[in-house]
Amino acid sequence: MSSIKQNIEQVISQITSATEKCGRTADSVQLLAVSKTKPITAIKEAIAAGQFAFGENYVQEGVEKVQHFAASKQATQLSWHFIGPIQSNKTRQIAEHFDWVHSIDRAKIARRLSEQRPAELPPLNILLQVNTSAEASKSGITFNELEALADEIAAMPNLVLRGLMSIPQKADDYDSQYAAFKALADAQHALQSKHPQLDTLSMGMSGDMEAAIAAGSTIVRIGTAIFGARDYSNKQ
Repeated sequence: MSSIKQNIEQVISQITSATEKCGRTADSVQLLAVSKTKPITAIKEAIAAGQFAFGENYVQEGVEKVQHFAASKQATQLSWHFIGPIQSNKTRQIAEHFDWVHSIDRAKIARRLSEQRPAELPPLNILLQVNTSAEASKSGITFNELEALADEIAAMPNLVLRGLMSIPQKADDYDSQYAAFKALADAQHALQSKHPQLDTLSMGMSGDMEAAIAAGSTIVRIGTAIFGARDYSNKQ
C-alpha cells in the first residue's frame, strides 16, 4: 500500500508530464490536496511530504483543521481553500478562516464574505464557479451570467477576484474533457480585458487533469489519488 508521500510524488510527476506535453512549466500548476473527510494525521503526512495547499468542502470540519494547524510551525506556509457549496449561515466561518473560496456563484454570498472578512486578514481570494455543462444537479453560474457577477464581486472591498472554477460533466475521452476546460479558459480570457488581475483557473481532477492542464489550469484539485477513498458516513 503506497504512502501519502508516494502518492503526492506520483501526482506531481503526472502534473510535470502534462505540463511538458503542452509546453508549460511544472510550477505553473499548483496541486491542491482535497483533504475533505480525512483526519489531521493524513494532512500532517502530506505536509511532511511538502504539500501545503489543502481543499475542504465542509465548513465545520475545515475550520477545525485550520484551527488545529494555526499554532503549528508550518502555519504561515499553509493555504486553505474552501471548495464546496456555501450556505448563508456559514459565510462568517469561511471568511474568518480560509484563504481562498472556489465556489462563488451568488453575489449575496460574496457580499457576506466581504462584510465578514476580519480587518486584520488579507482580502479573501475568490473564484467564480461556472456550470460549464449546464447540469441542473451542479452549482455554478452560466457563461451569460459571468461578466455581471465578476463586475459586482470585483468591487467588493475585502475580496480579490482571482479567476474561475468548474466541475465539468464527466467525460472519459480527452477531446470532450479538453473542450469543456477550454471553454472556461476562453471565458476567463474574455474577462481579463476588464479584470486583468484574473490569473487562476481551478479545473481538473484525477481523471481529467491532463486535459485541464493543456487548456490552461493553474490549480488541479486531487483528493482520492493522494489520500485514498473517502468515508462520507458522518457527512450530511
